[in-house]
Amino acid sequence: MAVLIRPAKSSDAASLPNIERCAAELFRTVPALAWIADDDVLSPDVHLRFIAAGTAWVAVDDTGNVRGFLSAERFGQALHVWELAVHRDCQGRGHGSALVLEAIAHARRQRLSAVTLTTFRDLPWNGPFYRRLGFDAVEGDALDERLTAVLEHERKLGLPVHLRCAMRLALDGPRWGNDAAPPASP
Repeated sequence: MAVLIRPAKSSDAASLPNIERCAAELFRTVPALAWIADDDVLSPDVHLRFIAAGTAWVAVDDTGNVRGFLSAERFGQALHVWELAVHRDCQGRGHGSALVLEAIAHARRQRLSAVTLTTFRDLPWNGPFYRRLGFDAVEGDALDERLTAVLEHERKLGLPVHLRCAMRLALDGPRWGNDAAPPASP
């Protein structure tokens, strides 16, 4: 099944919370984090804010159904990913990677210096997934005030911060993503 990544439209906003809930079902496989599957998701109004800012994208299947989304926000010279969610039926098929690569391409077109996010450090579909896309963990003195505040807010929401990390992809290196071809294989 082919996937198309496109900017999210206002008409998509109502369906995105259901995709996030469905994606969160994967947390039920981790007993200590199963509660996240029942936690709050981004509201349609929040999605509309990201859509209006031009920092939300959706993955659409060949039948026109939205199967995943990425919502982000610009902070100075960084694009911060707030949420990446792919419908459980489509996980592991490249939809998430394609969405992240589109956000990276957008950040490059905007001449931003980085893409940032917070995530679970060791869950396969979190930290290791983002590391495969070139993100590095940001810790200790390397954490800036904004990312520190995000992690603190997550702690207040009940997320186990000892399992979380901030990640950053610096955009001053080789340019590849949806707007350019990756380097040729040797």
